[in-house]
Amino acid sequence: MGRPRCQYKIDCCPGYSYFGPDDSCCNGSIEISAVEIECLRLKNIKNLDQTKAAKTMGVSQSTFQRVLTSAYKKVSEALVEGKELRIIS
Repeated sequence: MGRPRCQYKIDCCPGYSYFGPDDSCCNGSIEISAVEIECLRLKNIKNLDQTKAAKTMGVSQSTFQRVLTSAYKKVSEALVEGKELRIIS
């Protein structure tokens, strides 16, 4: 039996479902969740500290940190390796 799943509060969803290189030789794709996108938005666009961002999403600061770290890794990999970034629900 695993841990119970968090009920994230997400206030913004992008109007698109993927982002990628503008050429025909894509090096694969990476899936990033709407929750990870929301973490990036709150931290980097709204400039909230992790404690306030976590409270906004209704999760603990450690959960927010874990999801944010995952999002940073995925975005970095997509940019550095020329992969498409697909947003999933």
